[in-house]
Amino acid sequence: MAAKPPRNIVDRAVAWLSPSAAVKRAQARQVLAYYEAARPDRLRKNRRSTGSANDEVLQAGGTLRQVARHLEQNYDLALGVLNTLVVNVVGPNGIGVEPQPRKADGSIDDALARQILMLYQDWCKAPEVTRQHDWPSAQRLLARSWLRDGEVFSQLVSGTAPGLQHGSAVPFSLELLEADYVPQDLNSTTPAIVQGISVNAWGAATGYNVYKASPLEGVALLGASQTKFVPADRMLHLKNVHRIRQMRGVSVFASVLNRFDDLKDYEESERIAAKIAASMAAYIKKGAPDLYEPDADAEPRQMKFRPGMVFDDLKVGEEIGMIDTNRPNPNLETYRSGQMKAIAAGAGPTFSSISRTYDGTYSAQRQELVEGYAVYATLANEFIGRIVRPVYEQFIAAAVASGQLRVPAGTQPGTLASASYMPPAMPWIDPRKEAEAWGILEDRAYASGPEIIRKRGGNPLDVLEQQGRWLREKAAEGVPHNADKPEPAPIQPNQDDDGPTARAAAAMAAQLGAPLAAVAAGIQAAAAKEQPAPVVNVAAPVVNVGGAEVHNHLPEQAAQPAPVVNVAAPVVSVEAPQVHNHMPDHPAQPAPTVHVHNEVQAAAVQKVEIIAMPTRETTTTIKRDGNDNIIKTIQTEQDAEKE
Repeated sequence: MAAKPPRNIVDRAVAWLSPSAAVKRAQARQVLAYYEAARPDRLRKNRRSTGSANDEVLQAGGTLRQVARHLEQNYDLALGVLNTLVVNVVGPNGIGVEPQPRKADGSIDDALARQILMLYQDWCKAPEVTRQHDWPSAQRLLARSWLRDGEVFSQLVSGTAPGLQHGSAVPFSLELLEADYVPQDLNSTTPAIVQGISVNAWGAATGYNVYKASPLEGVALLGASQTKFVPADRMLHLKNVHRIRQMRGVSVFASVLNRFDDLKDYEESERIAAKIAASMAAYIKKGAPDLYEPDADAEPRQMKFRPGMVFDDLKVGEEIGMIDTNRPNPNLETYRSGQMKAIAAGAGPTFSSISRTYDGTYSAQRQELVEGYAVYATLANEFIGRIVRPVYEQFIAAAVASGQLRVPAGTQPGTLASASYMPPAMPWIDPRKEAEAWGILEDRAYASGPEIIRKRGGNPLDVLEQQGRWLREKAAEGVPHNADKPEPAPIQPNQDDDGPTARAAAAMAAQLGAPLAAVAAGIQAAAAKEQPAPVVNVAAPVVNVGGAEVHNHLPEQAAQPAPVVNVAAPVVSVEAPQVHNHMPDHPAQPAPTVHVHNEVQAAAVQKVEIIAMPTRETTTTIKRDGNDNIIKTIQTEQDAEKE
């Protein structure tokens, strides 16, 4: 198939000068024909990234770092997002470390692990050269600088150093360095230096050129323009990279900085508008011009508003008008929530965490938490791999070299610095459901007790030591071990929960009362000794119901006829108690025989008799109209006079 000729004069000229370039132009045009996203048009800017990873960071890395720092200092939302990331990646207590040195047989040497843990906890009190921060707070500072600036450095200082006093018996400290200490504009080909980092032919870092003092200090310090060379094995470099062979890091806020800035400006505008609207502003609305006489000496009138005031100095045709600003904007919260969701998607934390909005269901909140903690766990693993693990391994080496850590014979080579690292655990939304789920996993051997403790953010060695100490203290005070949580009575073999156990018998006695206590006791004894079921005769309780007393008091002068009182004897129904006897499945044991006698004495009936009533007479008065028709009848009743 013959090739198509060039389409235009430019293509023909390129084909004549460089056929290979003409082929590339034709291929690019074909790509544009298949992918609309690669073809710019009037509605699509189609911006492109054409530089290498290091070139792009060189041009924008410093600016992004400065903008991120400014927003952290001046915008509460940016500060909240950063705090949320730091707390969930590092946690309030830092990344936990559980030493796990192993013996020759592969088992963990608990005694050596406790010795290492005590030395490590002592070192954590003052781990860095300034001695201003403990290890958890130093981890948070490192994580904050890493996430905000895109990278952070830490020099490992072991042994003696001029003017340095280590914070613990182990001669090992850290020098924390921000990204500005490594000059980003220092580049060279001989020797190979890329943005302040010396590299070999394979692109691996061999050393770092570090300023002796901060280049951002307001007052010029000695060494602010001088650099020192730190070997790569003595420097930790934690960076946020998005591309292969990227030597310097980029802020985690790089993709949302514009959104942060726009939202801040919008909120500021709405805040000022609402503040102006809250200050009541009014104006005088004038009527027709012919109602006013020109007054050249008139000064602007001022009126002071007060509650309940009456305006009595308005001129003819004037009225008071109020300025309506329509603030606060009812759509502000909706717009802000949408922007915050986009920021959460770009920066990493969950929307609920940065907005402090927790109005979802249990399932929705947990789903959001699970997805959010996948992001936190990824960042935590990066922090552990680049900071915590190398620091711990160097600490072990310094402890052994200084003689502070005695390694016993039989320790498996290469396992002295082995440890389990514990990032912050995912919090429980419903503690009961979560605890029950972990209990099921442990019962079915899908999880272990130490694993559960680690998931909760604890150290199994510390928990075990605390539990042992607590049990010893309880024993010293004479408190039984099961005082905090009473153990239920064991269930007999081949029985279910409804069988004649001690618990069932006790519950039966409590429910039926004292008259049936002997029944429960007999059943309990039979179940314990596996004897034939006893014959229990239970008599129903005797219920005596006395006759009812009715007192009828009538006034001496009553205006009503004597009442008729009908009193019926109360009906008392007492059912015989039911006794359910469940015995173990032993064919040789006959079922118990229960005789129930129901004896109920009927209540006596008391009669009420009317002995005497006073004699009464009725007088009828008839009223008639003029035609002798009866219009009204009046009856009067009264006691008859005694003769």
